[in-house]
Amino acid sequence: MKRKIGILGGLMIIAGAAYAAPPAITKEPILDTAQVLAWPRDAQPTGPDLTNPTSNMLEDLHGDVGQCDLMFSTEGNYNMALKELWAKYIADYPNDGPNRMYSTSPPVSPGQVTKGSLQIGNYRMTCRPQVAVGNKAVMDKLRAANAFDGEPAPLYAVQGSVILVKKGNPKQIKNVWDLGKKGVRLVTPNIKLEPGAFKRYSETIYNVAANDPHPPKGMTADMLYNTIFNGQTDDPMKWLQGARIHHRDEPWSISFGHADAALIMYHLGKHTVATFPDKFEMIPIGGTVDEPKPAPGNATGETYVVKIKGDWTDKQKAAADHLYTALLSEDFKQILQKHGLKRPGK
Repeated sequence: MKRKIGILGGLMIIAGAAYAAPPAITKEPILDTAQVLAWPRDAQPTGPDLTNPTSNMLEDLHGDVGQCDLMFSTEGNYNMALKELWAKYIADYPNDGPNRMYSTSPPVSPGQVTKGSLQIGNYRMTCRPQVAVGNKAVMDKLRAANAFDGEPAPLYAVQGSVILVKKGNPKQIKNVWDLGKKGVRLVTPNIKLEPGAFKRYSETIYNVAANDPHPPKGMTADMLYNTIFNGQTDDPMKWLQGARIHHRDEPWSISFGHADAALIMYHLGKHTVATFPDKFEMIPIGGTVDEPKPAPGNATGETYVVKIKGDWTDKQKAAADHLYTALLSEDFKQILQKHGLKRPGK
């Protein structure tokens, strides 16, 4: 019997889970970011800005790139798989020296398409993307901007989230309920700059708790949520948020002892632990580390790829077509599976 999947707000919830809106958030989180001396920028951004003190800093590279044979705008949380495909794409593409680049970040493609630029520090690319990847909310924004060249195609599906902790799990965190314990600090995506990622993780905490048939005595999902996000605790450092790019900010915060835990998508947790095996481990929220089976309420979801219409040259069209085909290929399906992702519906 196939399990039914429902879609709400761009998130997919496994059948059998009662999905409910958590309480309103009234508390401001503590910004958890690297301490840097912020020198003035040469120019203010004219489009999306990915400058991030825990990862993306380009202070001494000054310039404006405006000649792109291919500009690919994509969310960055599957970069571990994308970089393998990109190497093959470059190797397979005719060797005529095309200028090709891609950005991996929070989903900024609607801004890139409408503003025609992307900035990191003092370096700006004034190139509109020909291909974009994002979730349903991103696709809705691109559709509203009349940017589609064809309909979006499903690219990959997320296998829920896990809890990322420091190696050895010093706070002995076993489940979402433990995130509410005194002395356990949680870091999340930036609530304003990555609202989609914050919604995914915060609502997963709430709905996994709400669907737990055996909650801790005297605890409810509302109590847990309000403890973490609304300051109903005597712990002033309960909730931290990253500065810009959560799949870098969250491991940074845990590694340097600011936070004790973070929710992160399964494939990102898998990649983080594999990259830093002596620094991190992950706690499943359903299933095991090797075989994820998202618990009821643990949000999954699909990501899509679409070509962007524009006044492209023949070379730009050919480069975009080649990349689009590669992204939907059987080769990339196998790469995705290796890194903890899968094709939608599989």
